[in-house]
Amino acid sequence: MALSPNFHTILTTSPSPKLPFVSSSHQRSHLAAKPIKTTGYNLSTTPASAEKWRVHVSFFPAFLNKGKDAKVLKEELLEAIAPLDRGADATPEDQQRVDQLASKLEAVNPTKQPLKSDLLDGKWELIYTTSQSILQTQRPKLLRSRTNYQAINVDTLRAQNMESFPFFNQVTADLTPLNARKVAVKFDQFKIGGLIPIKAPERARGELEITYLDEELRVSRGDKGNLFILKMIDPSYRVPV
Repeated sequence: MALSPNFHTILTTSPSPKLPFVSSSHQRSHLAAKPIKTTGYNLSTTPASAEKWRVHVSFFPAFLNKGKDAKVLKEELLEAIAPLDRGADATPEDQQRVDQLASKLEAVNPTKQPLKSDLLDGKWELIYTTSQSILQTQRPKLLRSRTNYQAINVDTLRAQNMESFPFFNQVTADLTPLNARKVAVKFDQFKIGGLIPIKAPERARGELEITYLDEELRVSRGDKGNLFILKMIDPSYRVPV
C-alpha cells in the first residue's frame, strides 16, 4: 500500500494515521467527580471584622471547584467523543461541540509546562481527531487503521506514530522545543508495515502544541488547525532513538 504523504502528520495538525477510542481497560469511570456540598452561610449581617474571614472561607471552595470542574469537563469530553468513531462519524456540529469542550478543559490545564513534565512520557492512544488524513475517511472502513498510537519521550525529544491492523505503518521524529508546551516536529524515518524503513522527505515537518496534560489525558493542537485527544496506555514505553 502506498504510504499517504500525510502519514507523518499524526503529530501535527493534519496527521495521517487514525485513532480509535481507548480500550475498555483504560476507561476511567472515576472521572465523574462527586458534587461538593457547600453551606450557604449568610454573612450579610456580620460586622466588617467578619468580612476578612469571609474572604478566607470563599477562597478554599473556589480551589476545590476548579479541580471538580476539570474532572467533570473530562467526563463530558469523553462522553461527547465516544460515539464518533475517533471523529470519522463527527458532523460539523459534533466537531464544534468537542472543540468547545476541549477549549474549556484547556483553560484548566494543570500542567503549564508539559515539555518539562514526565506525564508526557509514554505511549498514547488517539481517541479523537479532526484530521481526515489520519481518519482515512477516503478509504473503505476495512482498509482503515483500527487504532493509532503516539509515543513521546521528553528526555530524548523523540516521538513515534504507529498504526495498528491492517498496515502497521510507523514513523519516528525528532522534536525541537519552541516553548514550554510547543514543539517543532521533524520526521526522520517511516517503516512500512512496521518493517521496511524509508527515509522521510525533508518536507515532513510540522508543529504540535500540548494544550492539556494530566496522568491519563492529553489534548494537542497542530499547526494546520487539527485537534487531537489522546489517552495514556503505557507510561513506560520508549521511542527508538
